[in-house]
Amino acid sequence: MCRLVAYLGEAETTLSSLVLEPEHSLLVQSYAPREMMSGVVNADGFGVGWYAPWSGEEPAVYRSGAPLWADRSFAGMAAKIRSSAVFAAVRSATPGLPAEESGVPPFSSGAFAFMHNGAIEGFRRGPMRLLRDSLSDETYAGLLGVADSETVFAVALDVLGEGAGLAEALEETVRRVSGVCEKLGRRATLNFALTDGRGMAFSRHSTEGPGNSLYVLEDGAGFPGGVVFASERLDGDARWREVPDRHLIEVDGERGVRLRPLVS
Repeated sequence: MCRLVAYLGEAETTLSSLVLEPEHSLLVQSYAPREMMSGVVNADGFGVGWYAPWSGEEPAVYRSGAPLWADRSFAGMAAKIRSSAVFAAVRSATPGLPAEESGVPPFSSGAFAFMHNGAIEGFRRGPMRLLRDSLSDETYAGLLGVADSETVFAVALDVLGEGAGLAEALEETVRRVSGVCEKLGRRATLNFALTDGRGMAFSRHSTEGPGNSLYVLEDGAGFPGGVVFASERLDGDARWREVPDRHLIEVDGERGVRLRPLVS
């Protein structure tokens, strides 16, 4: 289980404005989350990805296997880095998977970054083999660890390589992963996040029962003109909306925020 937050807007915001400063920031959620379905804290690492157009299409990514509250170097630089597209997450490792940096989101490849809030039950005993056997040689070769989230990102990269857009790729990834899990009788919670720095797409889905929490804030007091997505609301702004279960939500600079049922 993890907690995640993301920002997309015309104006740049600092990393600290999302991760450290709000009253219920990602930092607070690392040790005192309110809405997690399993686990108590998110102490198995954290990561932040951000886009700097002047340096190319690939995001910069800072990941650590240490708890967010223990990283003084990040705290020192977060207020000095600004971006109009940010992904960030704190991790509570899925039981049975190692707590190491290779499993810490966000994951990135080329222009894309990805996060997963959830877990695949018994991942290493069945789902892992079936999902990895379905991968192209290129995406399989890029795997570094054994985390379910990294494998799911590889599935998404293959779908993107087939020409799908962000939302279409995320929906197809949910379909493929949930199909494998249902075939094996494994429960999976599949809140996914995918970005290329220009647009973002998020899913809220579970193969059975309710999905993990997900909220969206448009033009909030702390982020005027921008859109923020978060596992838990960062503050008391009344404009936060809960994303309905089994839905997909996407945003880009041209068409704004769009929400639709998720077909899996």
